[in-house]
Amino acid sequence: MKAFRLDELEAERAANEGAYLQFLREQNMSVGLYALDAGEQDPQKPHHQDEVYFIVSGRAAITVGLETTQVARGSIVYVPAGVAHKFHHITEDLRVLVVFSPSER
Repeated sequence: MKAFRLDELEAERAANEGAYLQFLREQNMSVGLYALDAGEQDPQKPHHQDEVYFIVSGRAAITVGLETTQVARGSIVYVPAGVAHKFHHITEDLRVLVVFSPSER
């Protein structure tokens, strides 16, 4: 079994001074913690994998393709592979669990 604590993952991510920390990688999926602080720009480009975002904390908007929605703690967003997507209008520091399938390369 592999088990993780969100507070420890956030501390590791912050210590590495990166916006993204991949903490689980298996053949068919990978999981990471993504962080964008209020006012930051999301530099993402489309990925080759399907993604699921689970918003752990914060507030923002996300545009996936031509659709935009507001997200906050508890929101879950599916992003199909190859579709343009970005978080924007980040009004509270955003922490997001990201699941890639198949695993991120």
